[in-house]
Amino acid sequence: MPDKYTAVWVSHSSISDFLRCPRAYYLNNVYKEPQTGKKISLMNPPLALGQAVHDVLESLSVLPAAERFKDSLAQKFEGSWKKVAGKLGGFRDPEQEHKYKQRGVEMLSRVTQNPGPLTNLAVKINMDLPYFWLSEADNIILCGKIDWLEYLPDDDTVHIIDFKTSTKEENPDSLQLPIYHLLVHHCQKHPVAKASYWYLNHSDTLTTKPLPNLNTAKNKVLDIAKKIKLARQLERFVCPQGDTGCPACRPLEMVIRGQAELVGTDSLGRNIYILPAPTESRSSSSII
Repeated sequence: MPDKYTAVWVSHSSISDFLRCPRAYYLNNVYKEPQTGKKISLMNPPLALGQAVHDVLESLSVLPAAERFKDSLAQKFEGSWKKVAGKLGGFRDPEQEHKYKQRGVEMLSRVTQNPGPLTNLAVKINMDLPYFWLSEADNIILCGKIDWLEYLPDDDTVHIIDFKTSTKEENPDSLQLPIYHLLVHHCQKHPVAKASYWYLNHSDTLTTKPLPNLNTAKNKVLDIAKKIKLARQLERFVCPQGDTGCPACRPLEMVIRGQAELVGTDSLGRNIYILPAPTESRSSSSII
């Protein structure tokens, strides 16, 4: 019988880490500080913004449709922002924090004015962390949280919706929707009819994407998951750029070298670190 406690768990974020840099995967998902026994997490302003906005929107999903917008999203955001304010969000100064916070206010104002599918019935997966056995034979589990599942009563199906707070659009080669399609298919009973991104930073409406094929998605994800499992068995996590590191692993290397500041602990018990503000280099020449 497979054992979920000995299984290798993979998710969209951990797979993305591995594809960018196996060393970054190790530092984000495996490494524990010798002195505390805790994993590490590196916080920065874009991540803090996304966390606060998602916190507000996630709170709506547990409410009946008629009650979701009774309370001001702006007021809810104030409460969520306290969790990432100041150093907790990696902000260098009040001015930088204000700019990011204002972006969050504008995103939630957009949702309030154009709630679209958020006023419709929704499906809530009854698992703290949705997961299923990607492969019992290989002892691999796929897990992850879905931002929103709109229920479509006409044909008893669901619509996967993922909220985006970045200024950039998702890479077409991203495995996010394939992974979400697999999770929703296996973790609740309604067939998946469609999937969309909502780019809250600049769009009032959803961007519908082609629904990934389940068999193709499973094969792609399982292939990468097996490589992750092998890397863990061999304890071999090498940065593709060698000892100099890459943009994915270098900031995390700074954490383990003691060059980052510990600012707190997150809900998963990981120690949260922030990097020092970059120093501005001054030119040795002048214009006269």
